[in-house]
Amino acid sequence: MNVERYHAVDRKQLAKDIDDLQKELLNKTDISDFHHLLKIERWGRICTGLGYATAWIIPNPVSAYLISQGNFTRWTTVAHHVLHRGYDRIEGIPAHYTSKGFAKGWRRYLDWLDWMYPEAWDAEHNDVHHYHLGEEVDPDQVEFNMEGLRNSPIPTWGRYALLAVMASTWKIIYYASSTLTEYRAIQDKQTGGTRGQISRLDMWNPLKPAGKDLWVNCMLPYSIVNFVVIPLLFIPFGVVAATNVLINVLMAEVITNLHSFLVIGPNHTGEDVMMFEEKAKGKGEFYLRQIVGSVNYPNGTNTLDFLHGWLNYQIEHHLWPEMTASQYQKAQPLVKALCEKHNIPYIQESVFTRLRKTLDIMVGKTSMLRPNPSFSVVN
Repeated sequence: MNVERYHAVDRKQLAKDIDDLQKELLNKTDISDFHHLLKIERWGRICTGLGYATAWIIPNPVSAYLISQGNFTRWTTVAHHVLHRGYDRIEGIPAHYTSKGFAKGWRRYLDWLDWMYPEAWDAEHNDVHHYHLGEEVDPDQVEFNMEGLRNSPIPTWGRYALLAVMASTWKIIYYASSTLTEYRAIQDKQTGGTRGQISRLDMWNPLKPAGKDLWVNCMLPYSIVNFVVIPLLFIPFGVVAATNVLINVLMAEVITNLHSFLVIGPNHTGEDVMMFEEKAKGKGEFYLRQIVGSVNYPNGTNTLDFLHGWLNYQIEHHLWPEMTASQYQKAQPLVKALCEKHNIPYIQESVFTRLRKTLDIMVGKTSMLRPNPSFSVVN
């Protein structure tokens, strides 16, 4: 993006236009949006069912992918939009499809069992990431997070090799601990306490308070259910069948990590995407940052959106986090037209193109854009 273009945007008019569009869209929220979610959830559960129905026969990529797609859908489409309060306005729906009831207590095992503790992911993603997009305090800001690798003496090929390992395991080694760390920090702040820096060693040490939290709330529940309980359910078919299930589940874990890394990592990264050093001042500036700090992928059909986990509407989602999944399909062309009106770049490219640009940032080949404080801003 041209930095001059960024500073030339009329923030007040942009805020008015986006608020007007939000009112128009939210007023149309109804039970059909909930039925749409149930359909997409059903697609994910069908994938899971078919995956396990064939996983006992032989280790194979088809069963593993289907299990993976089910896991991916429960996080990126169902948990993501429900915990963002997307369906809270719809009357008469079951409580576990609202932000107050979803994955709470024992329902975690039915609604969304993953490496991340649901309350922790909600706090880290919905509160910190969304309202500090692209800032240094944003826990998901890729360039900041990868400074160690970007500035390391490791050769480029070695950096790519490390990223391959990270992408295969990132929900475990990054998201579980990162979300829990942010959650604990928020809790400490709310109770008036202070919190020192937690080392990675302490975070993974079950004898330390932080490590105990991680193992009790994240590592053990998911590991025991997926890698012990589920394979043992196939013991009646024989030890080989149970072993085949375990192998397919482990393969699915790698696929899910790679799939989620592919669509999540590039959402706010690239040499054409902005990052920021200060908190946004004013609603118009906040909205503008959500647009120039996010990218979309091709979208518009349920099948395409299902495969992207609805993360192909990142611009619209960051403008209005509390919308339903189906509303983003309606909002996308309207937001694109609004960006054209205000001469704001609207980045929408293939997820694989965006992945290449993200990897370039991660290994230090390129850097993200930053506003120039010497320019005057149109208020």
